[in-house]
Amino acid sequence: MPTANNPAATKSQGPATKAHLTTVRMSVADIARFLQENLGQRLTARITNINDPRQVGKWASGENTPRPDAEERLRAALQILQLIQDAESLYTARAWLIGMNPQLNDEAPLTMIAEGHFRDVMVAARAYVDGG
Repeated sequence: MPTANNPAATKSQGPATKAHLTTVRMSVADIARFLQENLGQRLTARITNINDPRQVGKWASGENTPRPDAEERLRAALQILQLIQDAESLYTARAWLIGMNPQLNDEAPLTMIAEGHFRDVMVAARAYVDGG
């Protein structure tokens, strides 16, 4: 959707807005459950920098809640996963998250999210969706 500052619409604009809205409307338990079901407990635990993957299951069930920094990582991971899934498929989004990415100095986006580089990963995800 074009704006006054950016008259040319990018392919990622609509999906990025949709992914953002989805992410902010979901409870942290729902986010943990979705990521656990689609990435697995171990990868979800890696994203949040926790040592015990079973903790993800406790978040997903609502038994416990993650620390604020872990919740931030969960929400960032979901938003990025949703953006790519909307443009491609869940399988592609998962592969994109765990594979080396040339726009991130050959680091996996999942690793970059774990390190707190959310914006860099979102820029790379938008570039991927836009065909770059």
